[in-house]
Amino acid sequence: MELLTRIEQHFTASLEAKQRTLEAMGSRIVLAAERLAEGLRQGHKILACGNGGSAADAQHFAAELVNRFEMERPGLAAIALTTDSSALTSIANDYAFEQVFARQVRALGRPGDLLLAISTSGHSNNILAAMTAARELGMITVTLTGRDGGFIASQLGEHDLEIRASALATARIQEVHILTIHCLCDLIDQILFGDKGQVCV
Repeated sequence: MELLTRIEQHFTASLEAKQRTLEAMGSRIVLAAERLAEGLRQGHKILACGNGGSAADAQHFAAELVNRFEMERPGLAAIALTTDSSALTSIANDYAFEQVFARQVRALGRPGDLLLAISTSGHSNNILAAMTAARELGMITVTLTGRDGGFIASQLGEHDLEIRASALATARIQEVHILTIHCLCDLIDQILFGDKGQVCV
């Protein structure tokens, strides 16, 4: 197969996955942004976690909030639970890898805080453990998943939200996730600051 043809297939599949997800999840992305923004407005913080590429997405999300997205505005309280190698390795060594996020949630989370939990498969045990810890603390969880939502979809609390990418391939799910993260960042800025923020060029 010609290499350009392969690229065209990747682009087409990505566009189709994003369009399907918009149709199925657009209003849920809005609701998630409203809940995240309201938590920040009330002085709470967002904890974010994921594995592999989803760890990078969690860090990306936190960085956009703490620094800025496309608007000049005050920093917003967000922490990626994927960045402290000493905490991650000590928890994995002393307890289990399944607890690397849950233990941080229990240490850093407070009632009213929010958890952004990212899993392309929906089956990540350490994400499920983090969700359980968040629920015990009275936190709301927003999950980004793919495929059929996996175990995560069946473990949502009453006020939790799942945003599921309409795709099967991991790469396509991740591409939808990063677009969703950018949408969340943009909507949070609009809800909290509207015209008071200065758009960055």
